[in-house]
Amino acid sequence: MTATVHLAVNGTLMRGLELNPNLLRNGATFVREDATDACYRIWSIDDRHPAMIRTPGEGTNVALEIWDVPVTGLANILQSEPPGLAIGKVVLRDGSIVLGVLGEPFLCQGKREITQYGGWRAYVASKRT
Repeated sequence: MTATVHLAVNGTLMRGLELNPNLLRNGATFVREDATDACYRIWSIDDRHPAMIRTPGEGTNVALEIWDVPVTGLANILQSEPPGLAIGKVVLRDGSIVLGVLGEPFLCQGKREITQYGGWRAYVASKRT
C-alpha cells in the first residue's frame, strides 16, 4: 500500500485548471472541496496563479480542494509549481491541519490582492464578466 497525504490546493492545481495534470500524473486523487480557516489572504500573481498566505487575525475562508497524494509524488508536484510557491501547513475551516500550497510573502509584494473573491476560481470568473 502506498503512503499518501492530504494536500490542499487553491489555484491552478485544482480540477480542470492548467496545472491539474501535475497532480494526476503523480497519482493524486480528488477528495473534496473545502475552505481554509478565516485567516488567509490571497493575491493574483500576474493573473497566472494565486498565492495564499496565512495572516492570523485577518483574512477570509479561501476556497480550495483536498487531494490525496502519494508521498512519493509530493516532491514532483512541488518542483512543478511556479517559483515562490511552497508546501506548508494549512488550517481548514473545521480546524484540522493539512499540507497545502502557500505563497512566500515576497511573491505577493506589489501584486493584486484578491482576498475579497474568496478564491482563485471566483476571481477568474469575475474577470470574464
